[in-house]
Amino acid sequence: MRVTVIGTGHVGLVTCATLAELGHRVVGTDSNPERIDLLRRGAAPFFEPGLESLVSKGIDTGGLSFTSDSAEAVRDAEVIFICVGTPPRASGEASLVAVEKAAAQAAAHATPPCVVVEKSTVPAGTAVRVGRTLRRVRPDDGHDLEVVSNPEFLREGKAVRDSLEPDRVLVGAESPRAFATMRRLYSPLIDKGCTWIETDIATAELAKHACNAFLALKISYANALARLCERSGADVVAVANVMGADARIGPHFLGAGLGYGGYCFPKDLQAFERLASRLGYDFPLLKEIARINDEAVEAAADKIIDALWNLEDKRIALLGLSFKPGTDDVRFAPSLALARRLAEEGAAVVGYDPHAQAEAKAEMPELEIAPDPYEAATGSDCLVLCSEWEQFRSLDLARIKGLMNYPVLVDGRNFFDPQEMRAAGFTYYPTGRPRVD
Repeated sequence: MRVTVIGTGHVGLVTCATLAELGHRVVGTDSNPERIDLLRRGAAPFFEPGLESLVSKGIDTGGLSFTSDSAEAVRDAEVIFICVGTPPRASGEASLVAVEKAAAQAAAHATPPCVVVEKSTVPAGTAVRVGRTLRRVRPDDGHDLEVVSNPEFLREGKAVRDSLEPDRVLVGAESPRAFATMRRLYSPLIDKGCTWIETDIATAELAKHACNAFLALKISYANALARLCERSGADVVAVANVMGADARIGPHFLGAGLGYGGYCFPKDLQAFERLASRLGYDFPLLKEIARINDEAVEAAADKIIDALWNLEDKRIALLGLSFKPGTDDVRFAPSLALARRLAEEGAAVVGYDPHAQAEAKAEMPELEIAPDPYEAATGSDCLVLCSEWEQFRSLDLARIKGLMNYPVLVDGRNFFDPQEMRAAGFTYYPTGRPRVD
């Protein structure tokens, strides 16, 4: 099928590359000409495992192309994806300015009939507004531009796999023709057994926010349990394992630590709460999820203060700066929230990350960046594990200890084994587990 994707950010570019991999002819367009030039060379503007090679492959085979000319991109498309940003306003509500502009571009240059797909995460009711925009721009044949909601359920660091091997594809539409078009588009996945879910549009829009809010809830619940475990002497990892063995609960997203970060959960949780408020429903649970998440960073800072007493003139090293392993995304990263908190107390903060060093430096210019974990540890008074990159599993702990002023390690992800840390001679502060001296 002929597919256009408006917006080449994380969701848009993954959509471009994976739909081309499924055999469609895909054109990606973006208002940023520098990004389009980069993509035409087969390079990805951010780190996502497997994405750059997929982009390059799509260009080489002719199934994928990029242009900054939206009119050229949209013309003759059977399906047009809107994958633009929906950043939070000061009120917490999602800004839909870019969605409106993308809808107007689609309407102005599309060749009806075609389907216009909401892929960006948007509040329920957005499709109605998109439909009005389409009909306003195309008063004569706007009804032939049908709106569909097709939320993404991608995990940064695993987005390519989640797109090519999804656990479900959700489509909200209002006509048999729109559903049929989307089934054609995703037929390679459906034929392999992917779960196909059809709903009305409002349900599909709301489901995306509901999923992200619930996942954030599980993380914050685990972090609240960690505070209880630390006070009672229990082990939050063991508690989570007991919970996860219950099929009604499941083991995923029950890892206590520094909390969630990234762009999606904080933004979507806030937008969901504002949507509920606008619809006349008070949803205080959503605010409490965010409060507990912020508390997780403060709890880590308290451990560092407990270990070092005063932070003035102390050097603290952070391992892992991206909000999670497998990405270079530092937006709302707990590591940087912790770094700012420590800097306020007078500490010198140095960080290392396998992929997100430049992004972290741009977000926090005063942060010192080390070229490797050992340089970060050199002369430090405390080491903090912030995101659990697998390569940290093979660190030479004896060498790390010898480089530090004090062998203190605060584990914000329960990444290390407490007994190994004891054997290595560290004062070890895990999360929601007894301290090891």
